[in-house]
Amino acid sequence: MDKFLFTMCGLFAFAILLLIDFPESAVTLTVVAGLSAVAILTFRSLSPDKAFVTNVFLGALLVRLAFGILIHIFGLREFFGGDAITYSTRGWELAQYWRGALPALSEGALRSINFSSPGWGMFYLVGSFFFVFGKAIFLMQSFCAVVGAATAPMIYLCAKKLFQNSRVARFSALSIAFFPSFVIWSAQLMKDGLIIFLLVLGITLVLELNERFSLLAILGMVLALFGIISLRFYIFYMAAAAVVGSFVVGVSRSNQSIIRRVLVIALLGVGLSYFGVSQTATKNVQVYGDLSRLQNSRLDLAKSAGSGFNEDADVSTTRGAISAIPLGLAYLMLAPFPWEMTNFRQLITLPEVLLWWAMIPLMIYGIWYAIRNKFRHALPILLFSGMLTLAYSIFQGNVGTAYRQRTQIQVFLFIFIAVGWTIWREKREDRELIRKARLRMMANPIEPPRGV
Repeated sequence: MDKFLFTMCGLFAFAILLLIDFPESAVTLTVVAGLSAVAILTFRSLSPDKAFVTNVFLGALLVRLAFGILIHIFGLREFFGGDAITYSTRGWELAQYWRGALPALSEGALRSINFSSPGWGMFYLVGSFFFVFGKAIFLMQSFCAVVGAATAPMIYLCAKKLFQNSRVARFSALSIAFFPSFVIWSAQLMKDGLIIFLLVLGITLVLELNERFSLLAILGMVLALFGIISLRFYIFYMAAAAVVGSFVVGVSRSNQSIIRRVLVIALLGVGLSYFGVSQTATKNVQVYGDLSRLQNSRLDLAKSAGSGFNEDADVSTTRGAISAIPLGLAYLMLAPFPWEMTNFRQLITLPEVLLWWAMIPLMIYGIWYAIRNKFRHALPILLFSGMLTLAYSIFQGNVGTAYRQRTQIQVFLFIFIAVGWTIWREKREDRELIRKARLRMMANPIEPPRGV
């Protein structure tokens, strides 16, 4: 571990004890330290670059904890993400119900235990922590910070497995560790950071299972997909389609590979059925799969906040949904636009937005390289990112929500940005080597051999 990071960890521990009320501060430190130790040991066992994965995890964690402390002390949860208050309230109701302090037929209990409610997994996660430790919102947001920080070394493993290049893997990990939007949404009690981690975990396990059969990887895949459907159900369908599509195409056409992939798909189906995922997925399609219902939801997002866009779009028909894609895609990938920023919350995103725009050419170059040279290996990422981008382009109607949910796509796009940057850098280094070689030849010309 880097000495500077070790010192910073000690300072942050002292700051939490000093600034956060006891016993929540002590409980938070214990839980964060325990989870961090497990994460570090796991990533060090999976990567030969042990020092880097340790340092990038700790660096990402410290940044998220610092942001979380500011939010907690100055009461900025409503400003950055009011969902945290909802999760805390619902989780506490669930914990009270489990303790017998809330009647089973009360409105709060019925609302919190409902498995058909969108994002029910977040209520159960928060409720479980509150049941054990009491109502401690700083503890829960610190848990989210640990998971968000773990996404950085996880994307390192994913990128390294996909492209077998340390530069690509390191660039990807550093981007996820410190890019502002990833810090903001994973440092709070919000489900975005958890979803992103589960997506990266799932894709990494797909890459692993395409290479070799592993019951542990299959179990991890089932749990990741179960977690995704419990947090944001519609992403599950795209993730599942990407997984199945990847195994159908495969990276090898040998009989052994085909048998392995068929077996993996069968075991995944059995595992998901065991957890009731197929039944839950069917119910969600029946309830939320109606285009008119999605149109009402989109219209509400577009009109309920001052940052709505394309309010006149009607996605209740196939033709209307297709016509909404161009403008929706522009806002999803590029918003908030500098000339449309009307408040401080949007204005503070300006440096990040400009940096993101500057990276887009590298992203396009990286995607083109992956399609030409690593198509079968990159297929799960290309499928998932493409489907989610298309879905959000149609159904998003709010700049703030688009900016927030873009991170679920960006986490994989940064791998392609890393590829584009690495290729550009290697070409520049090659040109520099050629230039130096020519200068040496000019300085020391080779004389022709003299005749006898």
